[in-house]
This record gives sequence, C-alpha cells and structure tokens, in this order.
Amino acid sequence: MGTATGTRAARERVAQAARRLAAEGLVLGTAGNVSERVDDVVAVTPTGAVLENLAPEQVALVDLDGRSVEGQLEPTSELFLHLGIYREYEAGAVVHTHAPMATSLSCVLDELPVIHYHQLALGGPVAVAPYETFGTEALAQATLQALRGRRAALMANHGAIVYAGDAAAAVEDSLLLEWLCGVYWRAAALGAPRTLDAEQCQAVVQAVLERGYGDTRRRPA
Repeated sequence: MGTATGTRAARERVAQAARRLAAEGLVLGTAGNVSERVDDVVAVTPTGAVLENLAPEQVALVDLDGRSVEGQLEPTSELFLHLGIYREYEAGAVVHTHAPMATSLSCVLDELPVIHYHQLALGGPVAVAPYETFGTEALAQATLQALRGRRAALMANHGAIVYAGDAAAAVEDSLLLEWLCGVYWRAAALGAPRTLDAEQCQAVVQAVLERGYGDTRRRPA
C-alpha cells in the first residue's frame, strides 16, 4: 500500500495535471479524467468534478480492484479503463481527454498514421478503438486492445487516451497527440497527407540512438 506521503503527493500531481489539461483546452468542464499509480494505490479524478479548479483533496484513492481507500468523492466513471491499463501495461499515470482535434479524428479515422517523427514517441501509428458506451467494461477492453504496442489511442466518437510514467508526462503526451491530430487535420484539408513508412520510422529510431537525441548532457568525444 502506498505511503501517506506518496499518495498525498500523487493527489497533488493528479489535481495539477487536471488543471493543466483544462488550461490547455484538452478537457472542458467535467469531461476527462486523470490518474496516477503509487504502488498498489491509484489516485484518480472524481466523477462530476470540474477539472479546471480541481483540488488535491477532491482526488479519490482506490486500490487496483477499484475499492475505495480514501476520499469523499466517487472516482471517475472510466475507472475500469484506468485500472485495466495499470494491470496490462507498465503505466505510472493515465490521461483521458475529449480534446477537440483528437475527438474529431476519432469520428472519421480507423488509425492515425505516422505523419511526423515525433509520433514515434507514442509508439507509432495511433489506433482508434471501436465505439462503446462510456464507463463500460466493453469500452475498457476495446481501448486496451487499441493500446497494444502503443502508449496512445483514440476512442471512436469519444476522445483520446495516453499513459506514461507520471501524470505530468502523460499530460505532455496528450498535448503531443492533440498537436499531431491538428497537423493531420490541416494537412488533410489541403490534400492526402504524406506519411512515414516503416523504413523511414526505423531511420528516425536509429538517428535518435546514434545522436542521443533529447539528452542535453555533453557526449564524450
């Protein structure tokens, strides 16, 4: 069981992530949810909460079976989905949004192809999970399948989901996914978007490994 200090910090991070998502326009009102795992406890946004002013004490604590550990409010209706991701994948945090661009593309695409090399940070092409009613086990299962081999998915006629090591990283990945969806949407308005094939994607991976891309430390000569 997570320590009191650890879960308190997790609640603060979840609340901060929720407020950031609202400020960035990725969630509106009560639509969307965030969670972070600390050992076998999950700090998760409550159902019906307005995310733009969420306070840490409003964040619910549950165990990995969904049983309440602490908190006055009920967890999000998408709790099945969050817990499923923690069971299936090496996730430290989960963010689900109804971001405008991602939600729009989820209504028309079966997959978001690789349109920019930064998309490889999410695992490559982003699958679209088939539509299921919100808050159901069926939606959780469909989304878990769409996430196989990836850290992001779109949910048909619903929204987007990502997982990462912590809540702050999951927010950044959500912003990246929304940017990618916006790029695709704008490109598609002009014509058929060019996409990166498997060979081009592998060349990007190789370049990252060879050049230490993203590592700001000076490399030895």
